[in-house]
Amino acid sequence: MSALASAEIGDTFNFYREGDRAPLLRDRLTQYLDERRGASVLLVAEAPGYRGARISGLPLTSERQVSGVGPAEATATIVHRVLTELGVANDVLLWNVVPTHPGDEQSNRAPTAAEIAAGVTFARRLARNRLVVPVGRVAHAAFGGAYVRHPSRGGASAFRAGLRELLCG
Repeated sequence: MSALASAEIGDTFNFYREGDRAPLLRDRLTQYLDERRGASVLLVAEAPGYRGARISGLPLTSERQVSGVGPAEATATIVHRVLTELGVANDVLLWNVVPTHPGDEQSNRAPTAAEIAAGVTFARRLARNRLVVPVGRVAHAAFGGAYVRHPSRGGASAFRAGLRELLCG
């Protein structure tokens, strides 16, 4: 956690280091990683969203899912719902190729190649001894393997089907 908290990944916002909520977000992530230590699956997406992990501190999770208040985030809602439907939520560790937010408080942008190269090292550490499921093109390019459609922009059904095939046979 300390390596991530001190990381400078291109021009991304490191919410574990910067801002008033950084200590809370570091604590949340530390607890989450401890709880998922035995997870056999690492589900990796592109990068935190401005309404998701940038505020909650947890990959693919919105503040509303953590505390019951604050913004919801569509991708996070779909991901958690599908994992619960498939009965695998507790065996999946969620992460992003770039663990810090590319964008600002009101928008996202695609991470640069340099940001992907710098951020993927954190995901690779977590990938050891786990089935890696890349979600979306950026994660697939970084990890290879089976492609699972990102749930945004109308991709929820394809995301569900791809995960079901990979995780449930």
